[in-house]
Amino acid sequence: MLRWLPSTQTLACLMTCLLLISLIEGQGYGASREQLIPILGVTTGQNQIGMVSYVRISFEERQDQGGLMLHFNTAPGRFSRMAQTSIEQGIRQSGRSLGISTDSWTVELSVPYAGMTIYGDSMSAMVSLSIAAMAQGKTVPAGYVLTGTVTSNGEIGQAGSVPLKIQAARTARLRRVVVSKQTSAVEHADNLPISIQISPVLSVQDALNALTDTSPINSAISEDEPR
Repeated sequence: MLRWLPSTQTLACLMTCLLLISLIEGQGYGASREQLIPILGVTTGQNQIGMVSYVRISFEERQDQGGLMLHFNTAPGRFSRMAQTSIEQGIRQSGRSLGISTDSWTVELSVPYAGMTIYGDSMSAMVSLSIAAMAQGKTVPAGYVLTGTVTSNGEIGQAGSVPLKIQAARTARLRRVVVSKQTSAVEHADNLPISIQISPVLSVQDALNALTDTSPINSAISEDEPR
């Protein structure tokens, strides 16, 4: 009968391989992912104009199920209390709508502009679905943005000042603006000499698909440079 007695070197190699395998299998946990995402808004005051700003998201999926951990940095810029509340609600409602648990997520959000405060709730869907995309290993392409909220029944809620926001997105050369299907104001946006695609959606899943290009959006409206 043959017996195989591994040498010390062979055992060391086997242990190294097993360690590498365990590290690879554990990469889904503890690895922080970051993304700078665009959000659409308007200035305050009488003569409002649309504007494109950016928010930095850091996402980590933990091994425990201790609950969603959400951190809002207060510098360089900050989020208003209303914005923080709407983002947290949006993350939880998006998770429920997509059938994914948020209990192992750690999320850190920051505004990379000194002295800027982000108000309102219309960026909550964009932030929430960008985080959901990270959790699923997907990426929101540069130039894609969503304006709206996440409702309790899993739909994308309307946002205000959509024509001004579309103008700003065009000027910033963004490529796609995802909006709620209930927003009729998109049809009245002024023409600018920059092509952009407007994608009306209803559900959270449709919005995620539009943001990540995982399925075609048949109802997309392409607003091209006027001839």
